[in-house]
Order: sequence, then C-alpha cells, then structure tokens
Amino acid sequence: MTAQAGAILNTSSAWDAVDWRTIEDNVRRLQARIVKAVQQKKWNKVKALQHLLTHSASGKLLAVRRVTVNDGRKTPGVDGELWDTRHKKLQGVISLTARGYRPMPLRRIYIPKANGKLRPLGIPTMRDRAMQALYLLSLDPVAETTADQNSYGFRQGRSCADAIEQCFTSLCHKNPSWVLEGDIKGCFDNISHQWLLDNVPLNKAILHKWLKSGYLEKQVFYDTISGTPQGGIISPALSNITLDGLERRLREVFPVRGKGSERGRAAQVHLIRYADDFIITGHSEELLRMTVKPLVESFLAERGLVLSSEKTLITHIEKGFDFLGQNIRRYPHGKLFIKPARKSVVSVLAKVKQIVREYLGSTAHLLINRLNPIVRGWANYHRHVVSKRVFARLDAAIFRMLWGWAYARHRRKGAGWIKQKYFDRVGTRDWWFFGDTVDAQGSPLRVRLFHAASVRIVRHVKVRSGLNPYDPSWTPYLSRRYAVAPHRARS
Repeated sequence: MTAQAGAILNTSSAWDAVDWRTIEDNVRRLQARIVKAVQQKKWNKVKALQHLLTHSASGKLLAVRRVTVNDGRKTPGVDGELWDTRHKKLQGVISLTARGYRPMPLRRIYIPKANGKLRPLGIPTMRDRAMQALYLLSLDPVAETTADQNSYGFRQGRSCADAIEQCFTSLCHKNPSWVLEGDIKGCFDNISHQWLLDNVPLNKAILHKWLKSGYLEKQVFYDTISGTPQGGIISPALSNITLDGLERRLREVFPVRGKGSERGRAAQVHLIRYADDFIITGHSEELLRMTVKPLVESFLAERGLVLSSEKTLITHIEKGFDFLGQNIRRYPHGKLFIKPARKSVVSVLAKVKQIVREYLGSTAHLLINRLNPIVRGWANYHRHVVSKRVFARLDAAIFRMLWGWAYARHRRKGAGWIKQKYFDRVGTRDWWFFGDTVDAQGSPLRVRLFHAASVRIVRHVKVRSGLNPYDPSWTPYLSRRYAVAPHRARS
C-alpha cells in the first residue's frame, strides 16, 4: 500500500502491504521543505508544512511503525494496551487525529542510576507515543537546523564518539588548560513549561496537553507543573531545543570572527554538549568562574534550570576529568590521552561479577552467551580511545572471575581437569574460556568468551559540525560516511 502525504488512509489494505520506501520518501520531502523554510526564516511556511506532515497518511504510518518496532513496544502505558497485531496498528493510524485528542496520564516507573539513586520515567500509552512520534517528524527538522554545532546527544548521525573527538580537538594543544564541567540539576524534570510553549515551534495546544498530562504512581494522580518527562519519544528533542543557543550565547561574548575576535580567540572558550552533560573550555580558571559560569547560569535560569553545585566543577586539564565514560587528561609530557574512565571499568566489572554469581548453577555456554554482549558492547564503545591496556586488564579480571566460577562448581577437581574442561588453546591464544552446546540442527557447537583485547583500536572520524540529516545537500556526505562505517547509520 502506498500513501501519499495528505492522502486518506485505505484501512482495507493490509499492514504488510505498505510500501515503506514510498512512505519514507514522502515524509523526507516534506522534512526537506521544512528545513529550507527554516533556513529562509519563513516561519509561517514552516507552520503550514508541519501541519501538512502531521495530518498526512505517510506521517501517521511512519509514526505507528516507529512505536511498534522499538524496544518499548512491549511496555504498556496506564491503559495496559499494546499495538501488537496488524489490525491494532492500522486502527492506531486512524486514531492519530488532533481533533478531540486528550493524552492519558503517564505511568511512572523508576530505574536505577549509576550513583545508586532512582531515575523517574514516564511511560505514555501507545496512542500518545505515536502522536509524539508523529509530531516529532515535523519538529526534528527545525531542531536540527537551529541546533548548536557542538551538540551531539539525541541527534541523528552524531554519537558520544563525536563528542569525545571534539574534546580532543579542543584540548590537544597547550591552551586551553581549564575546563568547566557542567551538570544541570534535574534537567528533564525542571524545564519551564511556559518557556517551552513560548519557544518550541510546535502545535501549542498539543504541546500544552502533553506537558500537563500528569502521571499515575500507585494509582494516585499527580499534576506536572514543570519539565518534560523522561520516557516520552519527543522529550529528548524538547530538551535539546531548550539547551540550544548556549553556544551562540558564548560566541556573542567570545567571538572568533569580526569585532573582538582577537580577545575571543585568546579566551579559548569552546562548548561540547551531549544531552544535558557539557563541558566548556577556557584559558584560565578566573575566566570560567567569573565570566563563563554566570553566563551559563543566566542562560539556564531563563529556562527554569540551575547548575548542580555538587557536580559542576572547574578542573585543570592536567588533573583530568571524566566525560561520557572517558577520562580526559593532559599528562606531564604534554600529550593529551583519553582513556576509559575508572568508574566505567569498575561498573562493567561489577556487572560481570554479578552475572557470574547468578550463573553459578548454569552451564558454560549459557554464561558465555550472557557475558559476550556486555563485554563486546563495552569494548566497542571505548575502541576509539587509548584503551588497549585497559582491555587487557579487563580480560584478566574476567578470567579470574571465570576461574573462580569453574573451581566453585568442581571443588574436588584439580586445576588440570578444570582447564581441560573449560579452557582450550586456539592458535596462539591459550586459556580461552569455552562452552559446548548444540545448534538448531542438533550439531555440536562450541561457543567462546569474547575478549575485549580482540577489538581493534581505531581513531574515530568526527562528524562535520554543520551536518543536517534532513537537508538534501548533505545526502552525499552521509552516504560516504555510512559506506565507510555502516554502524554510524544506527547512531
């Protein structure tokens, strides 16, 4: 089934017959027109194109597909409903109308944070998720066109690796030598609703309903007076729009071109932001404390936000600091090294240790199948920095845990017997932990533990700062970039 933008959905057609390539092309064309209108500052045209997209059959189909294939598709909202059949998906497409729309309260759940505290999440219903996905299709092109160049979180084509590479670019020289480590206190929960309504280029009535929908916790309803709930599809875009403009505000005070550029370049003020975590560099501690920090606080206060006094620090680069799981430090010989942060290493080892304990009564192949995704994922995240020695130490620590696991299972057996049963030699590698099982056809299958040290260290090529994935002029660049490293297309 093909559905042109603005066409009436043919509900008699099967979900499986939808021509998704045509649907995506229809939406992409409208998004490209929105980008062009924003660049020309034709805001009335932007509004008209957004209305056309959010009322199109193509947009509605794409929104429903997104919420029914992502990781949260099996997590219901307060109504307990899931769109897990073709009929429900088509009915969901029909239900995406602005007239008479009233979102239901969010279902409040909590997930653990790294510091031991709990992070609140708000789970919308399937219909509300689809409505957010639909309106995000029209909002994201605007957000990408107006975004800060060195903002890397929750944006297509950008990743943590890009932010870390920008840190290296900004800090690899003798100056700047000082860093303001910024942390916003409860960013998602405290954004001013009035600021969002006044500044977010979206249907105000719909946005107001989402912001004021409230949440249910233990069957008790609570109003939402500020913030955009973590867990909503559109929330990352709203938070990015809220924080965008900080880089431009800094450039007004510290210009790198035109009048005052000599003083601006000497200050070495650079912003690198990933979601609500950011750093700002500077040539002196006094500059960051007396000028930059008050400017940031003023910028955030307009949006109802404040810096966390405990986590916002000013650090010399030779002391080093942690950012996005990496430790960034300039060593006495003058070289800047970026390595996996100690907290990150401790965290992954704690997770491995817990799994090893949980699988004490299981077979080796089940334990390996549980460990491999964790070790592989952690190593792939850190493969762009100075990690080789850290990977080797991680593998050694995991080996000691697995030897303890094997010995605990066979306390009456000797070391030679345990090695023969669980560790073998492959080529030049000895003591490789393995487990035997059978494949789907019943044939013998040997699975082996993934070693972090087997991951090749490759320097990441940072994305160009001006990239706009919705602007057709960037399509050749993205095609070349994804052809070289296909995994970037999923970031």
